[in-house]
Amino acid sequence: MTPLFALAPLLAMAAITFVLMFGMVITRRRAVMDKKTDPKDLLLRGGKNPWPPQAAQFSDAYQNSLELPILFYAVFILAIVMRQTDFVFVALAWLFVLCRAVQAYVHTTSNTRKYRSYAFRGGALVLLAMWILFAVRL
Repeated sequence: MTPLFALAPLLAMAAITFVLMFGMVITRRRAVMDKKTDPKDLLLRGGKNPWPPQAAQFSDAYQNSLELPILFYAVFILAIVMRQTDFVFVALAWLFVLCRAVQAYVHTTSNTRKYRSYAFRGGALVLLAMWILFAVRL
């Protein structure tokens, strides 16, 4: 297996995170420029979200991309170091990335909780399978 093929899911997950970050920046900037958010409200939130819905959705999706995927990055890097990145492991990694992409898409568009939850659960189960596969092979 070529290094690029093995690293592709990791790079794709990083790309999703960057897309969400740029989307968050753009929607937040637009909210401030269109005067939908007062910059003074950003200094001290007091527990409330000062952003309009689209900016809040991108912000939440970006935050989500920094939570569960940390475990993905960890197991993936460990698998590379331990030379465990075979076809099955890389296929599971792609499945995880697909679930995260679907979750991010739903989160930043319709924000339908049911579909977002399905994508999250699917990704979490795939990630669990990756960790189990990694641990069994040690």
